Amino acid sequence: MGIQPQRRSIFSPLELAIKRRLIGWCEPLFGRNELHAGIVREMRTKRILVIRQHDQLGDFLLSLPALRSLRHCFPEARIALVVREYFADAASLVPFVDEILVFREDASRWTWGSLRRFWRSLRSGWDLAVVLNTVSHSLTSDLLARFARARVVLGSAERVFPGSTRNFFYDLNAPMASGIRHQSERNVDILRYIGCSTDDMREELRVSDAVRTAVRGEIESLGQSAHGPLIGLHIGAGKPANRWPVERFAELANTLRERVEARILLFWGPAEEDLKEAFVSSASAGTPLIGHPTLERLAAYFQACDAVVCNDTGVLHLSAAVGTPTVGLYGPADQAEWKPVGEHVRGLSGAHGVSSIEVEDVVRAVQGLLEEKSSRKEPPADARTTFHPNH
Repeated sequence: MGIQPQRRSIFSPLELAIKRRLIGWCEPLFGRNELHAGIVREMRTKRILVIRQHDQLGDFLLSLPALRSLRHCFPEARIALVVREYFADAASLVPFVDEILVFREDASRWTWGSLRRFWRSLRSGWDLAVVLNTVSHSLTSDLLARFARARVVLGSAERVFPGSTRNFFYDLNAPMASGIRHQSERNVDILRYIGCSTDDMREELRVSDAVRTAVRGEIESLGQSAHGPLIGLHIGAGKPANRWPVERFAELANTLRERVEARILLFWGPAEEDLKEAFVSSASAGTPLIGHPTLERLAAYFQACDAVVCNDTGVLHLSAAVGTPTVGLYGPADQAEWKPVGEHVRGLSGAHGVSSIEVEDVVRAVQGLLEEKSSRKEPPADARTTFHPNH
């Protein structure tokens, strides 16, 4: 399956119509009364619904510290999370939530049974609904919060719909700090409004023992080879401007084999077979082609690696979230706002875009991460996985 392409929301036509013509009319009819932030602490908050279904995979993973802060703030509460279908299996790895509600943007993907189960869960009674809308403002998310019948709805005060005076679907509108600020901080800022916070801005996912064991077995089945570090290369990205040239990835693979006797695993997206073919034609023989497994299996593959090199895309955050030393290759995005937090993540930017990043700079970054990992006296990858690389 792998990472599925995004689909337009089934509410998209409705969103456009309301935003452009009817939003001002809706405010007095559907607007909720504004409450004081202390109301959440005053009531017994036992059931919490978090809605983060609108954005891309990387944006979703950047919101994980907000879920951590919510769990620390309400350790006994039941926390449910509404997410898009295409990264639902990644959401199932979040250690801070108890339930996943999968929203399908494509109407054809719903069955009567799945729709009934979703609606029943959505309407099951929530004390607090939180809409994490830092990157964009989704009417779909607001409507889901409205339909959830939560006692209190919290969201950002930013990105007010045209024609309205405030984000009227919310009882609590959290003010946002101005200026450049890391996206994880912006997500946590929404929770800070009700007194929930965290200093830990790392993204965190936990792969099940069963999946981790299965993936390591698959790597071992590739055979036996020299005892070098296992390096994952993900050559894809949804945005062409974020892609480091495939030929550079091939050169990187060849160089890492020569310098550190690296064993390479290759990954790419489901619509990126052309990138794989270009890599194969440029790299020396001996790279197992893993492709695009499901997100949970991809996370397990990354966790089995000693280091991973990715473009600036969602899987970069996936690698960082399972604790793997990761090198991110950046194009137009600002690392200060978007790079995963943690000493195990290195970000490289070229002076003239991602294509101007030199192979030697990436090699040095990988070697530095491997040296740091070795200094922590972690067991070598050989103890976990060995294989004979071949196409």
